[in-house]
Amino acid sequence: MIPQVFKEVIDLGDGREISIETGKLAKQAHGSVVVKSGKCMLLCTVVSNYKQADVDFLPLTVDYREKFAAAGRYPGGFFKREARPSDGEVLTMRLVDRVLRPLFPKDYHSETQVMIQLMSHDEDVMPDAMAGLAASAAIQLSDFPFECAISEARVGRINGEFIINPTRAQLEESDIDMMIGASADSVMMVEGEMDEISEEEMTEAIKFAHEAIKVQCAAQVKLAEAFGKKEVREYEPEREDADLAQKIHDLAYDKVYAVAKSASSKHERGAAFGEIKEEIKATFSEEELEDIGDLISKYYSKAEKAAVRDLTLNEGLRLDGRKTDEIRPIWCEVDYLPSTHGSAIFTRGETQALATVTLGTSRDAIQIDMPSYEGEERFYLHYNFPPFSTGEARPIRGTSRREVGHGNLAQRALKGMVPEDCPYTVRVVSEILESNGSSSMATVCSGTMALMDAGVQLTKPVSGIAMGLISDAESGKYAVLSDILGDEDHLGDMDFKVTGTADGITACQMDIKVKGLSYEILVNALKQAREGRLHILGKITDTISAPNADVKEHSPKMITRRIPNEFIGALIGPGGKVIQELQKETNTTIVINEDPVTEEGIVEILGVGNEGIDAVQAKIDSLLFKPEVGSVYEVKVIKMLDFGAVVEYTDAPGNEVLLHVSELAWERTENVSDVVNMGDVFDVKYFGVDPRTRKEKVSRKAILPKPEGYVARPPRDDKRSGGRDNRGRDNRGRDNRRDDRKPRNDKKED
Repeated sequence: MIPQVFKEVIDLGDGREISIETGKLAKQAHGSVVVKSGKCMLLCTVVSNYKQADVDFLPLTVDYREKFAAAGRYPGGFFKREARPSDGEVLTMRLVDRVLRPLFPKDYHSETQVMIQLMSHDEDVMPDAMAGLAASAAIQLSDFPFECAISEARVGRINGEFIINPTRAQLEESDIDMMIGASADSVMMVEGEMDEISEEEMTEAIKFAHEAIKVQCAAQVKLAEAFGKKEVREYEPEREDADLAQKIHDLAYDKVYAVAKSASSKHERGAAFGEIKEEIKATFSEEELEDIGDLISKYYSKAEKAAVRDLTLNEGLRLDGRKTDEIRPIWCEVDYLPSTHGSAIFTRGETQALATVTLGTSRDAIQIDMPSYEGEERFYLHYNFPPFSTGEARPIRGTSRREVGHGNLAQRALKGMVPEDCPYTVRVVSEILESNGSSSMATVCSGTMALMDAGVQLTKPVSGIAMGLISDAESGKYAVLSDILGDEDHLGDMDFKVTGTADGITACQMDIKVKGLSYEILVNALKQAREGRLHILGKITDTISAPNADVKEHSPKMITRRIPNEFIGALIGPGGKVIQELQKETNTTIVINEDPVTEEGIVEILGVGNEGIDAVQAKIDSLLFKPEVGSVYEVKVIKMLDFGAVVEYTDAPGNEVLLHVSELAWERTENVSDVVNMGDVFDVKYFGVDPRTRKEKVSRKAILPKPEGYVARPPRDDKRSGGRDNRGRDNRGRDNRRDDRKPRNDKKED
């Protein structure tokens, strides 16, 4: 018996729908929904332990996985089983986590899991755009303490018209690809890439997505009411002591304010704050510290945050002494590493990124193999954040989700400026060597310079800046902070990163922590970000004003050729023999791909020296060489035969043809060596395919003057007695000879 199913349908306004249903699957989870659009189906389950974990944070895990069976495919690899998440899945997890996490109570510390699975795939539906909706809908059906329904939506723009949740095909035409996460009241998260749009256009895209999200939030609430809204579970809250909080505030506030105003460095400031905290703890007995030490630490952090925020709002000053719109000192350097194809250092204050560029062939592209998408990336960026960059020692456990996310943001910022006709696969790696505020934006800046240093012909240089916001709802005061520090990232109400050229925004990432942020403040913040971005861009172009005209001497040079499909086999050779020997002889890398549209062969030739590349091109020219009837060509003798000489076209080495002895000279030639010898170079005329011999015919004598008195031999009359027809089997007695033969004994004696 199928249980009762509850369902709500969301109309996207263009004939498409999203349905949310519950009651059929995964009923032992604390909340579960199936979200469907077209043939795409996501199953989301949520579970949270009833016992609080012994930690001071929310142990929330958001897991998003795409099942290969959903697309009727097998997983790649030996084991044929889904294993570690792909970068695409990790990025979706981060998008959902960033919207959900702030809506749980700060004192809720139960182990919580949100698991989203793609169970059925539709080529016309991008499932990541519905992951946030699925997660929130499942939580609404649970008894979790959760503030309100949220959802996420992707927005694109084609020919000036905004689209909600466009297809992947539509995104190819779109100049905006943004994911927005929001509740019915407030925008909370923005991330995406754009084609140099303005701040106003970006704000309009956010507004458009928010209107669609409001409808999705209402559908979740309606579904939960129909299903039967559960009472919010009770949990053990953190201890609170208002008197202690006030005492700590009074002891700490003025001292913290003074340190914050002293414009000290990160480590000096950290040490000074640590001393204040220790002084406060010294006013308590050991027994009190044993009992309320965690509360003392919590209330001190609150007092520190309040003092730093007030300093900025009241005096317009920041922890390092800067004004709100001031950028830290910047120094840059390119061509720092002698052996890389391109390198650059970007240092801004206490943040430093060293970027390298490596150039390769299409073989070096990243192959993306996900159930929802198959393709490749010819430009990609990897970001590494080692613990020494913050002066810490901690375990290294592989690439973190944060590293994947920051690298993706920088990649999206830069990829639109790499020209489509760039022949290389380009890999950028950013090594963060120091960090105190937005190493991802330092990655964008160092990556831009490294690409230009490598000779990649960027359309325009790109810079990036991290911004912050501190606001006070009661007074109405707010301050937008340019180029935020690591500490300001934590204490602010919004942190956002914006990248772009001098002409517009190319990528952004926002996390908005304050409710009801006005679009007016958002636009002002984006405009201040533009001023800072252009300042940083000036520092970049002062260091390297334009891409180097060519790649470095030790970098590989790339030539791309197109050849007709029928010549691909000849270039590869039997078992790859020709291409392998050619690569070995020329010290090059040769990659052959087939154009799926024209079916031509696309030949990539990669080599450090031009000589090797030229040799490969000569081989290709030789394969493609087609002499024209009536034209004269220079040839070289490469083989002597009794009946002529084998010659090769000097313009197409390896392209050979027989020069018959009768075509060497007007005079009768007894020996080929009487006229030509090995290695001789001379001209011949090409006559095409001889209809009698069905072989290509060339002639040396045809371009020589006839000797005086030369009389051409009369053409043979095949009808004459004794002619070729009369030299048949009857005249040769072939039939008679056959009759005279002794019978052959085909059988062997036993």
